[in-house]
Amino acid sequence: MTTGARSNMTAGLAFLAMMALSAALLAGFFGSLHPAFDSFSHFRMHLGVLVALLALPLLASSFRLQAAAALLFAVASLATTASALPRFWPQQAVAKPADKMTYSLLQMNLRFNNPTPKKVLSLIGRTNPDVITLDEVSAMWATEFSYIASAYPYRILCDYPNGMFGVALLSRRPFVAGTAPRCEPRGAMATATIDFGGIGVDVAAIHLSWPWPKEQYWQIGELAEPLVALGETAILAGDCNAVPWSAAVRRVAALGGLTLMPSAGPTWIHRTLPDVLRRYAGLPIDQVFSKGALTILSSTRMEDTGSDHLPVLVQFTLRPDDKQPHDEHESALASNNPIPTPRG
Repeated sequence: MTTGARSNMTAGLAFLAMMALSAALLAGFFGSLHPAFDSFSHFRMHLGVLVALLALPLLASSFRLQAAAALLFAVASLATTASALPRFWPQQAVAKPADKMTYSLLQMNLRFNNPTPKKVLSLIGRTNPDVITLDEVSAMWATEFSYIASAYPYRILCDYPNGMFGVALLSRRPFVAGTAPRCEPRGAMATATIDFGGIGVDVAAIHLSWPWPKEQYWQIGELAEPLVALGETAILAGDCNAVPWSAAVRRVAALGGLTLMPSAGPTWIHRTLPDVLRRYAGLPIDQVFSKGALTILSSTRMEDTGSDHLPVLVQFTLRPDDKQPHDEHESALASNNPIPTPRG
């Protein structure tokens, strides 16, 4: 085979691969039509990068027009994921509001068989969040949580049928008098109305299953009623196993009348891969939603605690009931920058 023939064959194979990946990338934009399409959306960042890498050298081949179109499509697709792209440089911190109390929520997928549970307790002790939302709560975690019972006396643990993937809420602040925390179907969601300085806020932890062909789509339907029932002021956090731009996450937000917080960045990758890859090449599947008199100020990915997910620390303020937001975007994230952890 001549050098020219070999070069043409290589270009042809690269073209076929580029087109196949472009088709998968395109399918992800039709997730609202069928959950199978939505499964492709979760890899939009990765597919976009691969398409671009294949298209660039093809610009110098006989496939240059197709490569140019594919490159433009890849760049446009990546633009839709901009809020979740990994950050390679520090950003200036935003000052904490001087006239409002600042609260914090720590979202963690614990990993049901986490080999280093003391790292989890250490992070909780250092960040001292007001409330903690937890996923993959197995039987072993009940013992671990007993060590911080005095610091977090208000709690609800919801069991999953297999005993490994339950959710939980731990709070330093009391539940509103006359309310009771509750577990939703199959331990996929826990909700409690928590008293934040006289303002009642519905706080919920959620853990969705994997996307199609797993049961995520049907599970969201199963949780429709408790999502609709969330109070006027609420914050929902958890491992959604779905990226911010997916139809699944949009559906959760729509059911609850919630605003999705701009992503803190990639939080998950397979546990056999190093943490540095998780931060820059992982999937941003740990989400936080809010509504009502709650304004999210910041979100920060924390250090590895032995799970295949990174914890996310969120800080927020609450407005008095008579001060409603001017528009629906006011309750979105004011900044992705860390600010000092409150101790109040």
